[in-house]
Amino acid sequence: MHDRTSQIQLTDTERLDRLRLIRSENVGPRTFRALLNHFGDARTALEHLPDMARRGGGAGRICTVEEAKAELAACRKHGVSLVAPGEVSYPTRLATIDDAPPLLAVRGALDVLARPMIAIVGSRNASGAGLKFAGTLARDLGDAGFVVISGLARGIDQAAHRATTETGTVAVLAGGHERIYPPEHQDLLAALLERGAAISEMPLGHVPRARDFPRRNRLISGVALGVVIVEAAHRSGSLITARMAAEQGREVFAVPGSPLDPRAAGTNDLIKQGAALVTCASDIINAVQPIMERPLALAARESDDEPLDFDTDPSERERIVALLGPSPVSLDDLIRMSGLSATIVRTVLLELELAGRLERHGGGLVSLV
Repeated sequence: MHDRTSQIQLTDTERLDRLRLIRSENVGPRTFRALLNHFGDARTALEHLPDMARRGGGAGRICTVEEAKAELAACRKHGVSLVAPGEVSYPTRLATIDDAPPLLAVRGALDVLARPMIAIVGSRNASGAGLKFAGTLARDLGDAGFVVISGLARGIDQAAHRATTETGTVAVLAGGHERIYPPEHQDLLAALLERGAAISEMPLGHVPRARDFPRRNRLISGVALGVVIVEAAHRSGSLITARMAAEQGREVFAVPGSPLDPRAAGTNDLIKQGAALVTCASDIINAVQPIMERPLALAARESDDEPLDFDTDPSERERIVALLGPSPVSLDDLIRMSGLSATIVRTVLLELELAGRLERHGGGLVSLV
């Protein structure tokens, strides 16, 4: 077990190298961690990226020193800090998820990120009753010492933020700190930054796209002790947050609604599936209190200590590639069907990913692009 209370402090050089690595093409949080674990530091990993991508059948672009220095300078100009897991301003619970951002862009009153957080999310097209309840719930949680975290979206999110600007609230951005969405919430963001904070894993100027919102949602749930869904229709993005929360081992709460209102269909279904029913803040506080009293520790993740083998025989690589296709398949199935070791299969998948030829799905599934 690794105690997450121990803190690190990156040097300027290490931060620059880590920024270059995560901004390089086809390097995501899981790939970043695998590379860092194998090579020991980001600079060594960067030196090996071209060869790995070539073996995977492609060539991923590497972020240059000049580009990384320019991003760091722009961050300083805008009051944004890039922090790594284990550093003082990095939310400790977020560091425990499988795909924690290697560098998190944070700004505002950063001490708020060390306090216990509850996420409140819900429909953008919320009812008047839903907005009122979200505000009341958020305010009561704030008065009880909790920080409310949400996604700065229209509807339930903004109601939860506005109710807790005085007690501390955290906005998780789908885009970069220079590209706030929706634009009309610039004033809300400015207000909450006085006693709260905003976080993002994206570069400053990144304009949020549709696929960025589920990525943001995993951060909302990852930071929190639990997630409260106030209103959510079927196929709502808030239900994605609830699913991610459950996968991350977070508590999932749902506010019941009228069966006649489609905006309550998703939350009512969550309750049927076992989410805790919420009618007041004490329902949440009583549920998370025992969790807060337990020390926060992180068990070694899958592949954290798994070695890689870059001396793989070309015929073995071809055998693995032949088993892959557009339909997702699990790592265990690839190991079994190829007859090769987990080390070799993991290495080939990493090379394919760096070459831009592999897509990772939920549940450890992979497919060829």
